[in-house]
Amino acid sequence: MMAGCMTTGGGYGQDPYGSQDPYGQPQSEYDRTKKGALIGAAVGAVAGLLSGDDATERRQRALVGAGVGGLAGGAIGNYQDRQERALRERMAGTGVDVVRQGDNITLNMPDNITFGFDSSALQPQFYPVLDDVAATLREYNQTIVEVAGHTDSKGTDAYNQQLSVRRADAVGDYLLSRGLMRDRFIITGAGESRPVASNDTDAGRAQNRRVEITLVPIRS
Repeated sequence: MMAGCMTTGGGYGQDPYGSQDPYGQPQSEYDRTKKGALIGAAVGAVAGLLSGDDATERRQRALVGAGVGGLAGGAIGNYQDRQERALRERMAGTGVDVVRQGDNITLNMPDNITFGFDSSALQPQFYPVLDDVAATLREYNQTIVEVAGHTDSKGTDAYNQQLSVRRADAVGDYLLSRGLMRDRFIITGAGESRPVASNDTDAGRAQNRRVEITLVPIRS
């Protein structure tokens, strides 16, 4: 079920059009069209960092201040090249995609290998994969780690937001239990707001149900 848009004041949801939008479509259909257009605009895009540059910059300054060494110049690219190579080796055959965007590395973890249907409990068979991720993060500790949950468009916006946060928390908590520094982590959820495929098909919705771990180098 897809939640409808709510408007107040001068919006299309009330007067002067009543139950129709200004183009004569029934309001529910108009809302679905608008929402579909927003989703369509994001199709094929890699979501990437969710928390934004300001949050990561604040975290970088705090970590450098706490004595975690930062990277500069060409050392950043070289460091991430080595980390990417290690992750690709460890994630081979696991179902986890490793995506490089500039100096950032994102691990795309689809829910069919991480969680059961409508659940935020990690599947035990996924523990070894997260153990390998944690081992890499310990080895390459000069990164900020953003764990972001995402859902498809089934269900209400509010429920999907809560589910995405619970799933991100589950992945983040597991990694932290493996001895990683808590101050490196940003854990958040996007609900259904950042699809990477169409929510009109089962295959597309499966791609949108995911947890992404994005590794951002700490800059000096």
